[in-house]
Amino acid sequence: MSDTKYDPRPLAVPSGRLSRLARFGGMASGIAGNMALNGAREFASGKRPRVSDLLLTPANARKVADQLAHMRGAAMKVGQLISMDAGDMLPPELSDIMARLRADAHYMPGGQLKQVLNENWGEGWLKQFQKFNARPIAAASIGQVHRAQTRDGRDLAIKVQYPGVRKSIDSDVNNVAGLMRISGLMPKELDIAPMLEEAKRQLHEEADYEREGHYLGRFAELLADAPDFVVPQLHQDLTTKNVLAMDFVQGVAIETLQDAPQAERDRVMLLLIGLLFRELFEFRMMQTDPNFANYRYEPETGRLILLDFGASREFSPEMAENFRSLMRAGLSDDREGVRQAIMDIGFFAPDTPAKHQETMLSMFEMSMEPIRRPGAFDFADNDVAMRMRDAGMELGADRDFWHIPPMDTLFMQRKFGGVYLLASRMKARVDLRAVIEQYL
Repeated sequence: MSDTKYDPRPLAVPSGRLSRLARFGGMASGIAGNMALNGAREFASGKRPRVSDLLLTPANARKVADQLAHMRGAAMKVGQLISMDAGDMLPPELSDIMARLRADAHYMPGGQLKQVLNENWGEGWLKQFQKFNARPIAAASIGQVHRAQTRDGRDLAIKVQYPGVRKSIDSDVNNVAGLMRISGLMPKELDIAPMLEEAKRQLHEEADYEREGHYLGRFAELLADAPDFVVPQLHQDLTTKNVLAMDFVQGVAIETLQDAPQAERDRVMLLLIGLLFRELFEFRMMQTDPNFANYRYEPETGRLILLDFGASREFSPEMAENFRSLMRAGLSDDREGVRQAIMDIGFFAPDTPAKHQETMLSMFEMSMEPIRRPGAFDFADNDVAMRMRDAGMELGADRDFWHIPPMDTLFMQRKFGGVYLLASRMKARVDLRAVIEQYL
C-alpha cells in the first residue's frame, strides 16, 4: 500500500459548465506536461519510452484522482467505475491512488449546502428540525448525507445532491471519454457511443432522488417478508429531485465482518447472493451498484442494511428467462444450449468468428465452476476470478473482437462481480448451486 493519504475536507463543488470544462483542461495540460517532462528524461538517458508508460504514472494518477474528487458529479462517478473495473489491472501504486475515488469524497462547505437546501425546501427549512448536523456522515460522487432530527421526532438521513450535477452529466461524460481517447487508454476503433449514451442515462437517473425514493419504497415492499434485511423508510414530505430523506439506521461497514466468525461471514454472503438471484429472477429489478458502502451491518441483530437505490434497473421477463436458460444449460453442461442462450442475451452475434465464440463459451464455463461444484464453494481458496480476468483481457486485446453487449447485461455483470469480490474479501463459503437451483 502507498502512504498517500486522502483527506476529505469542505471544498466547493464547481457547478458551472465553464468552470468544470476549465478543470478538465487543466487536468489534460498537467498530464501532458508530466508526460513531456518524463519523456525528455527518458530520451536523455538513451531510452525510448512508450506513451502508456509515460501516461500511467503515479503523478498523473494522483492528478486525475485529485481533480475528479474536487469536481465530484459524473466526472468522479466515471472515475470510480474505471477504478473499480480496472483497479486490478493497474500497477499497485496507481490502483492505490485511484482507490481514493471510492473513499469518502470532499464535501460542500456550509454556505453551499445552505444554498442547495434553501432552493429545495425554502429559506425557513431549519425551523422543521430540532438538530441538523452540518458536517456530513458520508460524501460520495453525486451527493452527501447528513443526520438530522425533526421537531416531530424523526431521526433521518438526508442525502443532498451537489449543485450543478444534473446539468454537468453529459459534458462530464464526454470530457472523461475524450481524455481516455486522447490518452490511448481506449481503442479508437471501438464505437463507445452507445455506452456513453447509456452512462449518461444512468447518471441522470441516479441524480433524480425522487426516482431513487420510488425504488427505495419498492425494495422495502418486496423485502417485507425478509426479516434479515433492513431498507430505510422513505420520508416523502422532505424528498425532492435533489434531496432524499429516509430513516437513519445505525450500522457498521460490511467490511468489518472480515474478522467475524466463519459462520457469520458465510451467513451474510448467503443472504446477499440469495438476494442477487432473487432480484434477477423474482423481482426482475436489481440495485446494480456494487459499491460495498451500499451494505451496512447491524451487530446487535445480524441484519443487513441496504442503501442507495439510485442505480436500480428493471429487466424484461425475456431477459430474466434468457439468463435462466443460460444457467440451466450451464449446470447441465449443455454447450449448444449455452451458445444459444448467450446469443439470445447478446454477448455475441451469429456472425461472431468461431474462435471468439469458443473463447466466450470457455469463459462462461469457467464462471460456472463455483456453481457446478457440490457443497460450499470457498471464495478464499480459488483462482477463478484471476483466470476470468486473464481470459477477458486476452479477448479484449484482440482488435477483431470489440463488441459491446446490451447495457443491461453490463450493469448486471458489474453487480455479480461486486458481490463476488465482497465474498472473496469475506473469505466466505457458500453452496451456490443450492442457492441458484431454487430459481431454475
